[in-house]
Amino acid sequence: MGRLFVMNLEGKVYSCKHCKTHLALCEDIFSKSFQCRHGKAYLFSKVVNVSSGEKEDRMMKTGLHTVADIFCVGCGSIVGWKYEAAYENNQKFKEGKSVLELFKVSGPDGSNYCISHETHFGGSDADDV
Repeated sequence: MGRLFVMNLEGKVYSCKHCKTHLALCEDIFSKSFQCRHGKAYLFSKVVNVSSGEKEDRMMKTGLHTVADIFCVGCGSIVGWKYEAAYENNQKFKEGKSVLELFKVSGPDGSNYCISHETHFGGSDADDV
């Protein structure tokens, strides 16, 4: 295995909650209205320091998408997923963008998102229908 190259970001940074590897900037948030099994998630136009898993088709609440899980290059933890393809015309805006699950990252202020007791585990864009 070769030498690991990790990009350090400047500004308000979201990072892996396990190893603190930088993942994305606040300014690259495309949408804050996403949900995952563990609660809130944000759609980012750009993420760094991640590797992609196998592409797979998943039926989500918003339709069929081809997605790949994304993993932190620092520690290997799954941190979200990337939209490779959307099959509904009104979902095409997601293609090439990545979702970071807030439960799995630290925010710009160093805080960790916690699951609230009100979180609904069954209703998310990430869940199969």
